[in-house]
Amino acid sequence: MRRLLKYSFSALLALLLTIPVPAQSGPGAKLTLNTVVIDPGHGGKDVGCVSRDKKTYEKNITLDISRRLAGKISSAYPEVNVKMTRSDDRFVELENRAVFANKAGANLFISIHVNSVEKGTTANGYSVHCLGKSRNKDNDLYSKNLDLVKRENSVILLEDNYQATYQGFDPNDPQSSIIFNLMQNAHLSASLAFADDVARAMGNKPIKTNRGISQDPFWVLWRTAMPSVLIEVGFITNPDDLATMRSPEGRDAIATNIFNAFCAFKSRYDGTPEKAIDDKTEPEKVKEEARNDNPDSVTQEPKDVTAGVESENTDGIMYGVQILAIGKKMALDDPYFRGNNVMEIKSGKLYKYIAGCSPSVEKVKKSLPAFKKNFKDAYVVKIEDGNTIAVR
Repeated sequence: MRRLLKYSFSALLALLLTIPVPAQSGPGAKLTLNTVVIDPGHGGKDVGCVSRDKKTYEKNITLDISRRLAGKISSAYPEVNVKMTRSDDRFVELENRAVFANKAGANLFISIHVNSVEKGTTANGYSVHCLGKSRNKDNDLYSKNLDLVKRENSVILLEDNYQATYQGFDPNDPQSSIIFNLMQNAHLSASLAFADDVARAMGNKPIKTNRGISQDPFWVLWRTAMPSVLIEVGFITNPDDLATMRSPEGRDAIATNIFNAFCAFKSRYDGTPEKAIDDKTEPEKVKEEARNDNPDSVTQEPKDVTAGVESENTDGIMYGVQILAIGKKMALDDPYFRGNNVMEIKSGKLYKYIAGCSPSVEKVKKSLPAFKKNFKDAYVVKIEDGNTIAVR
């Protein structure tokens, strides 16, 4: 217990004060789900779980599924601002994933991961996790998912100066998890409700086995100030699950399931009519197509990571720097734009204004610092079919 003395009340208070408190809605104000953050687990030097044949990395699977999910939400709900903690193969600190979601004012946080077990053991299926202690009173905080929680939190050890950032938290020490009990998740009920939506939508296709919903002490969920779930979409160490996740059709079916869960949650959240997709890919078909497909379809670094995701030179796809999103239409020669040529995109009730458009994402990223001098909130977006998706 002496280790817990590292967590002074002042340090805890400093941590908690970094989490923004959602503004209270006024009388008669309509609650809306207008921002969702999708978090592809791992990335860059953190490859995550690896298949037994060493050919497939978790970071690639999670990125592809997250991109597909983001595209489905943006297409069905253009009024929803869909953001990703990473949109390419880069390392993002665990702390910054939560901070990104908080700063975005997200109404929902979805973290996508892939599970694994040690050699010599077997397991399959998907699971959904919310923050907290196990609902089974006979289970302590780590009893059910000790290895999983330690592995997902262990990315902290790859970060520079992690001891200062995480106030002495040791992902390998179960005692450190007691810190999670010092803060109650104000969004637990909504998180559990969305977790149930995910489990119902996943069903038994294309991943057959539902391993259930559990509450566990994941750092990335603890620091988020909105309903949040972490989804382990399957086991990279299970041949059937792996075949599904290696198949573009399988990954798309998983993304569709999570999208359908989002539809159900949003309908309950703000009354928006559901736009679920009635498209369940048959597991046997997926596995057969995966065996006939290139087995390395999601393992190349990084250009072949996302089969079915368009490259930056595909016709109709552009990138640009979004410099303004506002509820009223503006003249394209308005002085606010400082002489920049801008593109206007109508998204729900918002008008988005984008400058520096190019088919090259690298070119646009290089131009971002210059735009930020005049537009401090500017960021890079992908433009496709009249919709925008943030690019990090």
